[in-house]
Amino acid sequence: MGRYRKIIHNFLTSIFFLVCFFSNHQLFAQNGEALFKANCASCHKVDKDFAGPALKGWKDRVPEGNWIYDWVHNPAAMIAKDPFAKELFSKWKPTVMTAFPALKNEEIDAILKYVDDFAVPTETPGGDTVAGGAKSSDNSILYGVLSLILAIVALVLFQINRKLRDFSDKESGIERSKPIPFFRNKAYMMTLILALFATAGYFLVDFYVGLGRQKNYEPEQPIFYSHEVHAGINQISCLYCHGGAQDSRQAGIPTVNVCMNCHMAVSEYTGKLELKRADGTPVNGTDEIKKLYAYAGWNPDAKAYKPDNDGDGIPDGAKPIEWVKVHNLPDHVYFNHSQHVKVGKQQCQTCHGNIQEMPEVKQFSDLSMGWCINCHRETKVDFFNKETGEGNKFYSIYEKFHNDIKNHKMDSVTVESIGGTECQKCHY
Repeated sequence: MGRYRKIIHNFLTSIFFLVCFFSNHQLFAQNGEALFKANCASCHKVDKDFAGPALKGWKDRVPEGNWIYDWVHNPAAMIAKDPFAKELFSKWKPTVMTAFPALKNEEIDAILKYVDDFAVPTETPGGDTVAGGAKSSDNSILYGVLSLILAIVALVLFQINRKLRDFSDKESGIERSKPIPFFRNKAYMMTLILALFATAGYFLVDFYVGLGRQKNYEPEQPIFYSHEVHAGINQISCLYCHGGAQDSRQAGIPTVNVCMNCHMAVSEYTGKLELKRADGTPVNGTDEIKKLYAYAGWNPDAKAYKPDNDGDGIPDGAKPIEWVKVHNLPDHVYFNHSQHVKVGKQQCQTCHGNIQEMPEVKQFSDLSMGWCINCHRETKVDFFNKETGEGNKFYSIYEKFHNDIKNHKMDSVTVESIGGTECQKCHY
């Protein structure tokens, strides 16, 4: 029995070292594209200005040395002391780049390599767009294949070792008891049962943790509304349609009248972008505008609303558009858009992703409690500076933090420091 315990011990030790090896290999083989999308894409594009400057060509613009690392780790501190940082801030103010103190230099290098290797999309003579990007790919399949190969090699070596031992025993005249069958070996069976319980427990916990979360939820709407066309190509501000995001708790869904402000004049879709639903089904933009006219009670031929014959105050046949709600928070969660947009000065893309690139709206993040708390732990507070007149007066009540920053006792304050992770802030 002691011999089998030793074999199991050696086997489990080998598995442990294999897991450690692949975990470390994956850690150091940073995926620059994934890091860029997770940390930078909400404010930056590679090849053109967005909420922040285009990143391609960064090396020719920024000072040499460790400047780029210091800037990513703590932009506010750099603005206070570095001339180039001050010049950059004056160009893009009042927006201040979010600090990423947790990003390692190696991870920043991976992001910058992805930016440097990025190929700008080009259009072929046939009209097809060739997507640009860094030469990076998902290595998970490769890791899986290598793990399988190593597992097979380990099994073969185990069998060879057993055969060699049998030959050695035979030559030496050593007689050993016959090995116990696998299904009768208590150590093997216990290891198998524990592995099954651990696997089942992992998937069970993962399933129940994900209940109610709708990441990548992308329902079909009664009218195909492309944010890619409106917010992306036509550069319509988010606040034009969702004005409540700046002044109230709810962002609000625009009424039909808001849509008609433009579509009284725009009666057909003439854009070059080919409209498609998430499943690839082509969409006729002009037909979708006609659906809007039906909801609004608008007569495109007469360029006027239909008469109100029934006296209910709206044109005959007009009715609200029954949009399908995409982002749903639990009833016990309080979220205020104006607190984040106006006070916290967060971009819409922070929570909603690159909404200006979405043909149809989908939920970008899981909106879990952990996701929100991590954001509060990393987001810096934009204190009001009486000398320059810049910053947010909302936070003037936190005079102690302001004085500590002024006296260089601390370089920044996160939302967590002013109660952003307290339970009663979001739950009531």
